[in-house]
Amino acid sequence: MVRYVYDFAEGGRDRADLLGGKGANLAEMVRMGLPVPPGFTITTEACRVFLETGAPPPGLDGEIAAHLARLEQAAGRRLGQVDDPLLLSVRSGARYSMPGMMETILDIGLNEYAVLGLAKSPARERFAWDSYRRLVQMFGTTVMGVDEALFEDVLRSVEHQHHVVDEAHLDACDLIRIVETFKDVVKEQTGEDFPEDPHEQLRRAVLAVFGSWNAERARVYRRREHIPDGLGTAVTVQTMVFGNRGEDSGSGVAFTRDPSTGAPGVYGDYLPNAQGEDVVSGTRDAVPLEELRRRDPASYDELCGHLRRLEEHYRDLCDIEFTVERGTLWMLQTRIGKRTAQAAFAIAGQLVDEGVISVDEALRRVDGEGLARLMFPRFDAAGAGEPLARGVAASPGAAVGVAVFDSAEAVRRAAAGEHVVLVRPETTPDDLPGMVAAQAVLTSRGGKTSHAAVVARGMGKVCVCGADALAVDVRGRRFSAGDVTVEEGTVLSVDGSDGLVYEGAVPLVDSVVMRYFEDGGGPPAEDAEQVVRDVHRLMERADAVRRLEVRANADTPEDAARARRFGARGIGLCRTEHMFLGERRAYVEAMILAADDAGRDAALAELLPLQRRDFAAILEAMDGLPVTVRLLDPPLHEFLPDRTELAVRVARAEASGREPDPRDTALLAAVTRMREENPMLGLRGVRIGLVVPGLVATQVRALAEAVVERVRAGGAPRAQVMVPLVGSVTELHLVREEVERVLAEVSRASGVAVECPVGTMIELPRAALTAGRIARDADFFSFGTNDLTQTTWGFSRDDVEAAFFPAYLDKGVFDASPFETLDREGVGRLVELAVAEGRAARPGLETGVCGEHGGDPGSVGFFHDAGLDYVSCSPFRVPVARLEAGRAALRGVSGSDAR
Repeated sequence: MVRYVYDFAEGGRDRADLLGGKGANLAEMVRMGLPVPPGFTITTEACRVFLETGAPPPGLDGEIAAHLARLEQAAGRRLGQVDDPLLLSVRSGARYSMPGMMETILDIGLNEYAVLGLAKSPARERFAWDSYRRLVQMFGTTVMGVDEALFEDVLRSVEHQHHVVDEAHLDACDLIRIVETFKDVVKEQTGEDFPEDPHEQLRRAVLAVFGSWNAERARVYRRREHIPDGLGTAVTVQTMVFGNRGEDSGSGVAFTRDPSTGAPGVYGDYLPNAQGEDVVSGTRDAVPLEELRRRDPASYDELCGHLRRLEEHYRDLCDIEFTVERGTLWMLQTRIGKRTAQAAFAIAGQLVDEGVISVDEALRRVDGEGLARLMFPRFDAAGAGEPLARGVAASPGAAVGVAVFDSAEAVRRAAAGEHVVLVRPETTPDDLPGMVAAQAVLTSRGGKTSHAAVVARGMGKVCVCGADALAVDVRGRRFSAGDVTVEEGTVLSVDGSDGLVYEGAVPLVDSVVMRYFEDGGGPPAEDAEQVVRDVHRLMERADAVRRLEVRANADTPEDAARARRFGARGIGLCRTEHMFLGERRAYVEAMILAADDAGRDAALAELLPLQRRDFAAILEAMDGLPVTVRLLDPPLHEFLPDRTELAVRVARAEASGREPDPRDTALLAAVTRMREENPMLGLRGVRIGLVVPGLVATQVRALAEAVVERVRAGGAPRAQVMVPLVGSVTELHLVREEVERVLAEVSRASGVAVECPVGTMIELPRAALTAGRIARDADFFSFGTNDLTQTTWGFSRDDVEAAFFPAYLDKGVFDASPFETLDREGVGRLVELAVAEGRAARPGLETGVCGEHGGDPGSVGFFHDAGLDYVSCSPFRVPVARLEAGRAALRGVSGSDAR
C-alpha cells in the first residue's frame, strides 16, 4: 500500500521529492540530534491525489490519526484536552523553497475550553488568548476564506483605542474581546461558526495547505522561478512550541552567513515574546540576533553551535527558523538559504578557501543570471544628493522607477512599459505579482529576514526594508519622510546595496564587475573589490573546463572590440543589413529604383567600398578569430521610406496643384510593389540573393577584398560566409557557386588566396528536417533560433508577444517565453536532429547558434548537450555564456552539489 505519512525520524534530506524541502530537512535535523519539536509529514503524493481528484487519498485520515496518537503518547498530552492541551502547527513544504507563497496555520487544537486549560495560571492567561487569537485569524483567512483585512481592521481599532503600536502591547482582556470579535467576523463572512473540534481543525487545515498549492500567488511564483506545477506540496504537522510566552521567549530567523553580501558570521533577526510568523511577515520590527545574546546567552550560544553544525553538514549557507520557549531552544526549520548574486559568488569562493567544496562545485553554485545582475549599473554616489530615507540593504542593486502603493497598480503600470517601485509598509504573499512587476521593493517595516527581503533576494530584485523614517499611507497613495511628501507616480531611486532611497533619478555608473570585463577580464589588481576577485576566479575555471566556444553577434568594429574584451572567441553573426542604414540607405534605394542593370550595378559599386571598410575594421578587431558574415537577410522594402509617409507627401503635393517629387513617386511605387502581407515569410534571406542580380556578389567581393587588405597588413583574417533562410539545398548550392566564383576572382586579381568557408543558417523547420542534404553544400551550420522559433510555432514575435504571451504564461502553455529560453521539446528537437543528420552527412561539421538564445543562461546547457561547437550572443551576454558553458561541462562530472 502507498504510504502518505512519515514521522520526522523516518526521513532525510534525500527524500525531498516525497517529503518536501521542509519535511526532508526537519527529518535531517532529527537525524543530527538537533532539538526539533516532534511531528510528521504528509507527502507530496497525497497532495497530488487531492489536486487531481478534489479529495484526500483513501486512508489518509487513518494514517494521520495513527501518527497523531503516537505524537500524543510521546507528549503525554492530547489534542483538544481541556487541561494543558497539545497544540499543533500545520505548514506547507514544497520540494523547492517558495517562501510565503503557501499557507501556515498555528495553534491548531484550541477552542473555547482548551484555551482555558492553556491559561491555567494568571501568568499564562495573555499567552493563551494571544495564541487563540492567532488561530482564529490564520484559520479564518487560510481555511475559511475570510478577507484578512477584516481581522487587521479589528486589531488596528483596538490598538488605536489603547494607544499602542501593535498587538504585543494588548492585555488578556483585550485579546479575549478580539477573539470574540474575530469569531463574529467569521460567522458574518462565511455563514458558519468557527470550528471548535480540534480534529476538524487539523483535517481542514491540511486540505487548505494542499489547496494553497494552486493559489494565485503560488502559481505566479512558480512561473517566475520555473518550478513545475505538478510537484504539489507536502504538509508538516508539528508540536507547537511557543515564542509568545513572555520576555524569556521569542522567535527568530538566522543565516550562517550574510545572504546579501556573503560576509561570514551569524546574521538574523529576533523578536522577543513573538511567534515565528511575526518575524517573517515584517509586521513588527525585529531586533538584531545579537539581542538574543544579551537576553539569553545560553540559548544564543546553543543556536550558534547548531548553525555551525548545519553549515558543515550542508556545506552551504543555511537559513534557520527557531523559537525559544522559556529558555529552551527549538529548531523549526532549515534550508539552503536564498542569496543575492554577490553573496552567491562570495560564499562559493569562501567555501573553496575553507576547503569545504572544490572550485568545480563552487562553479556549479553560481549561475549566469547572477553574473548578469552583477554587471548591472550602480548609482553614482557623487551625484546622488541627500537620501530621503535609510533602511536595511536587503537585496543589492540600483533601480529607478515611479512609486506605486499596491500590487495591481504595479502590474498595470509595468504592463504599460513603466518602471515602478512598489512601496508598502510591509509585503505579504499577495503582493507577489507587484513584486515581480516592480524594479524595486521598498518597505517601512521589516528586516533582512522579512517576506519582502527573502522574496526579493530570491528573484534578484532590488530591495530596501525597514526604512522606518517613511510613513506609508497606502490608501492615500503617498508616503512622507520628514517634511517631504511623495505622491504616487513620483520617481524614486532605490539603492539596495547601501539601503538608501532618493527622490528623482540618480545617475548610474558601471558596476565594478562590468568595468572588470571592459578592461579585458584579466587578473584583478591588488586593490580590486572582493566581488571582482570572486568573479574572476570562477570565470577562469569556467573557461578552463568548458567545451562550448563563445562568440558574439557584432556588426560594428566597436561591438567586435568590446566582445573580444568580454572574452568572445570570434563573431558568430555579423549582420550585413546593419551596414546599409543611415546615409547609405540612399544607395539601397537607388539599387531598388534602378531601371536597368547598369543603374543597379552603379548603386552596388557605391556600396562596395563602404562595406569593404566595415569588414576590414571588424576583421582587424577579431584578428585570428572566426568572423561569420551573414548575407543580407531582411526584405528590401525595409530599406525604403514608410509607405504612409510617402503617400501623404505625394497626396499633399497633388492636392496643392504641384507636381509630386519624381523620387517620391518612384519610391511610393516601389514600396507598393514590394509590400508584403507577412514579410517574415516573404522575399528575404537567400531568396533576395537569388532574385536580385549582383547583391550577393557585391557583399562577398567587399568581404573578400577586406580579407586581402588584412592579409597585406600582416593580419590573420578568418572570414566565413553565411547564407540565411535556406530551406532547400538547391538554394544553398546556387548561392555557393556565386560566392566561390567571386572569391576566385578576387584571389586571382589580388594574388592572395582568399578561402572563406560557406555555411548556412538553419532557421526553418524544413532546413532542420533536410539537414543531411543541406550539409553536403555547407561547411557549417548556425542555428538562427529566433526565426526557427517563429517558424516552428507559426507566429511572428513582433505581433504576438504583447497580444497573447501574458495569457499563455498565465495558463501554463509556456513556462517562459520561447524567445527568451529555448523551447526544447519543439525547437530543441529540430536542433538535435539537424546536428545529428548534418554530421552524419559531413563528419566534423561545425555547428553553432547565433540567435539570442545563445546567451540565455537557461539555454546554453541545452546547446552543450546537443553537441554544438559554439554559441553566439550579444557582446554584453558573452561573460554569461562563458560561465554557463563552464557549468554545463561540469554537469554529470563526479562531485556532489549541496544545493
